Amino acid sequence: MDIFCLVGKSGTGKSFKAMHVASQYDIDCIIDDGLLIYKGRVVAGVSAKKEKTKMAAVKRAIFYEEEHRRSVLEKLKELPIERILIIATSINMVEHIVSALELPNNYEVIKIEDVSTKEEIELARRYRIREGKHVIPVPVFEVKKSFSGYFLDSIKNFIIRDNKKQDVEKTIVRPTFSYLGKFTISENVIKDIIAYLINKETNKLNLDSAKINQEEEGIRITVNVIVNEICRLDDLGQNLMKKIKEDVEYITGINVLNIRFVYRDLRIRQV
Repeated sequence: MDIFCLVGKSGTGKSFKAMHVASQYDIDCIIDDGLLIYKGRVVAGVSAKKEKTKMAAVKRAIFYEEEHRRSVLEKLKELPIERILIIATSINMVEHIVSALELPNNYEVIKIEDVSTKEEIELARRYRIREGKHVIPVPVFEVKKSFSGYFLDSIKNFIIRDNKKQDVEKTIVRPTFSYLGKFTISENVIKDIIAYLINKETNKLNLDSAKINQEEEGIRITVNVIVNEICRLDDLGQNLMKKIKEDVEYITGINVLNIRFVYRDLRIRQV
């Protein structure tokens, strides 16, 4: 197994450049801030960007906790990995990760200054200081459940791989330990959004009540609706549930795991 390390100070754009470096060196596996990323998917680990303090984030990033370390180590042994790219702020951090995950202690170091211009590094620093933005080198849908209730955004660029141009999406997140991190939304706000959408989409249904169950990965919504007239509830209900999920996630940033409709005052057509 070949080990490569992309090393640079915090906020210099390492995670942003990770996919470019991985493409250049034909690397399919990335270790970044506590996550094991294989072929663009998060396959194991917990992101350090979810931690509430910088100290906890550092421990998460170097796999200090035994359960976290073991889960990533098991996945590393399971997958057919030939090359790994470790994202780190220092050689000392690389040494900690290599030791924790029982990786070969023979690695090639790539400095962020070797793959980014001074202007790119300075721009990355300004964004980190001014807006608290961090990059995770996977698409938004890969981390949406883990970061339900965080400010998420995506950025796309392209890389050249196998002589072909490929679009690459990365996720931007503001961690809890930055000045803009995880936020909370009142249940009444979510209920107001649901009521507005139902009233906007149809006059055949009215919202009676909505129950919000919160879980670590997101929320589950039970919507009690009153049926005003005979209609095709299957099509109407499915369309409304899809619309509610999309709009609640877009407006609030909260991951909607499931929506269930419960109908009241249902009229049965007699034939």
